[in-house]
Amino acid sequence: MELTESRKTWLIETAKALKGSDRRLFMARTVKELGRGGQRLAERELGWNRETIRKGRHELESGVVCIDAFSARGRKRAEVHLPNLLDDMRAMVDSQSQVDPQFRTQRLYTRLSGAEVRRQLILQKGYTDDELPTAETISTKLNGLGYYSKQVTKSQPQKRFPKRMRSSRK
Repeated sequence: MELTESRKTWLIETAKALKGSDRRLFMARTVKELGRGGQRLAERELGWNRETIRKGRHELESGVVCIDAFSARGRKRAEVHLPNLLDDMRAMVDSQSQVDPQFRTQRLYTRLSGAEVRRQLILQKGYTDDELPTAETISTKLNGLGYYSKQVTKSQPQKRFPKRMRSSRK
């Protein structure tokens, strides 16, 4: 099998279109067709990773497909590391929250910002600075719980308007 420019383009685009084990099997079959030195040729000419090709050849020969654990990757949520965090936040913010004054929504407004909740968790609940997430993350978690940070305005008394006289035109 000779690698012409059109064949290279076709192989590269096909490999990009496939995902996971299908992609690795395609790469392994292509390298097998290339024959001896096919891995190095595919690496040099097609830009494929030799480790991926090796994994694909192993899957092709053994018939066992390696499972990609994408769900196991990444950072865990703060609740996984600190199981009582949401309950502690809810207990702290409940006393400082109020319902929408016009009763238009079910939202709960609180005077506490994310930074203040974080500070109070350290002071009252015994969390350390290192184990708690950032103030922005705590604000996001509060929003998820249904609490929205808003400066609560006090009810303002109406101004006294002078009584109109019949003689005044306005």
